[in-house]
Formats: sequence, structure tokens, C-alpha cells
Amino acid sequence: MNGDALTRIADALERISPKPFEAPDFTQADAFVWHVSPDRLDPVTQINRVDIDLLVGVDRARDTLLVNTTQFAKGLPANNALLWGARGMGKSSLVKAVHGAVGGVILVEVQREDLPSIGRLLAILRAADQRFLLFCDDLSFSNDDTHYKSLKAVLDGGVEGRPENVVLYATSNRRHLMPRDMIENERSTAINPAEAVEEKVSLSDRFGLWLGFYGCDQDGYLTMIRGYCDAYGIEISDEDLRAEAIEWQATRGNRSGRVAWQFVVDLAGRKGVVL
Repeated sequence: MNGDALTRIADALERISPKPFEAPDFTQADAFVWHVSPDRLDPVTQINRVDIDLLVGVDRARDTLLVNTTQFAKGLPANNALLWGARGMGKSSLVKAVHGAVGGVILVEVQREDLPSIGRLLAILRAADQRFLLFCDDLSFSNDDTHYKSLKAVLDGGVEGRPENVVLYATSNRRHLMPRDMIENERSTAINPAEAVEEKVSLSDRFGLWLGFYGCDQDGYLTMIRGYCDAYGIEISDEDLRAEAIEWQATRGNRSGRVAWQFVVDLAGRKGVVL
């Protein structure tokens, strides 16, 4: 094959190949969502979050994450954080609320299924002047899932190390990011049980902060609802609130911050209050 033919082939391949991803203008928004195929960072014009003062029953986790995020925003050392525990108790709400309260940091949401592309995203963020809070919600892994290996690029950073201007906050219902029966299965079937479990379980150990979230009692549940009602101007007596909220909780089969908010949404609609 002569040189002209090779040149034509190279030109054709260049035309059909995807254009290299260009970083967006990070000053146009304080939050972005990472997508792949093709790679892009889409700006979020309005973040779905509640005020940090409305999050009840998570005082210790709130204060710890607030301090860590403030340090990071100031350019000081800060830890990656794993928020784990009971569903519906405000893990993702706290991340978004802390981001709103601190300011000066750009929130970048990454879906679990897009973790294999995390290296490309880190290369883009490393070159930027801003500071970034990577947010991965509802993070967990199944037995045949190898995405956790990509996550180590953020937690450990490989040879280059984690970018100084990036920190990761992840939420999960599981402390070790995987089902307990999967851990036991690894122990029982592996030739070297300790090593088989260690590679996956140790992933959660790479988070500097572990913040646990636990189910709330009835008083905490009612306090959440009263706080929302007062904040949004929903008028209801304590007696009516208690009776209606407990009935609502009974139909859901559990109490949580999410259930409390769902009741408030229903109550606001019935009262004609816009949230």
C-alpha cells in the first residue's frame, strides 16, 4: 500500500472519529452531571435540594461533613466520605445541602454505571482551576461487578494520586458497598478466602470519613414534619399533624426522612401551599 492510500485512510478515520471532549465553562453553573457516549458534562441550572437547617436527626453527620467540605473549599486537606445506612434518612440530601451551604465548590454527579470512565473525567477536572466534589449516589456492587476497581482511581489516584482539587462523596445502603451474603460467599468459595474478600471490602476503608445513618423513632419523624411545615408555612395543629402523620407512616410501613417529606408534599397539596 502506497503512502497516498495510507494518508487517505488516516484522513477518513480522523473524520469519522469522535471529536475530543472539551471541558465546559465551569463558571456557568455550580453543578454538572457526567455522561458518556459521548463524554460530556451537562450543567445543572437548579439543584434539587433542601436547606441544611431542615435536615433533622443527622446532626453529627451534618457537622462532620460540613467541616470537611469547608476545609476542601478553602484548599485545605479533606477526606473522601462514605455516607451509609438506612434508606430514606437523608444521605444524598445532606451531600447536596452541604454543597449549597458551603459554596465555592462545583458538584459533579457521576452514575455508578459510568465509573469505568472516571479516569477521563479526572483528567478534565485536574486541569481546571476550580475545586470539585464528585457525588456518586446509591453506590453498591454485585458479585460479578468490577466497577469498584475504577472507583479506586478516585480514592487512591494510582501513580498520579487523586487530583488535589477533587474529593469524592458517595452514598450507599451498605457499609461495605456489597451485600453481606456476597461477602460470605466469597469466603466460602475462594481458594484464599481472606484475599478474595479483602480486595472488595477494603474499598470502603479507602474513604477517610464513614458517616452512618440510622432509622428514626416516631418523635424524630414528627419533628421532621413539623420543621418542614413551619419552614413552608403549612398551618396544621400538633394534634392533627400527629394523627395524620402516623396514619401516613402506617400505610408506608416505615418511618424515614423520605416518608416525612412525602407526607409534607401531600399535606401541602391539600392545604394549597406551594413548596
